[in-house]
Amino acid sequence: MTTLNPQQIAEYFSRSYTTADGLWFMKVEEKYGFDAALEVDAEVWKVLPKIQARLIKKFLNLKEGPDALLESLKAKLKLEGFKFTTEKTAKGFQISVMDCPWHNLMIKSGREDLAEKVGKKICSTEYRVWVSEFAKDMNFMLKSQKCGKADCCILEFIG
Repeated sequence: MTTLNPQQIAEYFSRSYTTADGLWFMKVEEKYGFDAALEVDAEVWKVLPKIQARLIKKFLNLKEGPDALLESLKAKLKLEGFKFTTEKTAKGFQISVMDCPWHNLMIKSGREDLAEKVGKKICSTEYRVWVSEFAKDMNFMLKSQKCGKADCCILEFIG
């Protein structure tokens, strides 16, 4: 039997994950419409980030607080193939996303016109869940979105 290398294994699971996400969304959309699919998707993204955050917390042996939140998000974004920078601010930190794999998938699938609505709903939901897992006293604000025609997404975490 042929053995896959770690990079091939990671690509296999990454593609399976993103493909499953897109396929189930499109099937729900076909049956119930876009708005219903987006609402169900938001419910999924209230749970999945909890699982992801807890795994990252365990893998990196992180505690709680703003620094742990930042470290966990840097790990998450890197694992998912985002291109981003981080910057500490007087009240927390900011992440600027220059390249988003989810946005790229929306463009590739010809659904760029829906990307802003999806991004606003899902990104806001997802990052608020990450905050709740690491730094409950912080707030999240989606200041700009690539899928909303901005040059980059600006994710602001204030505490």
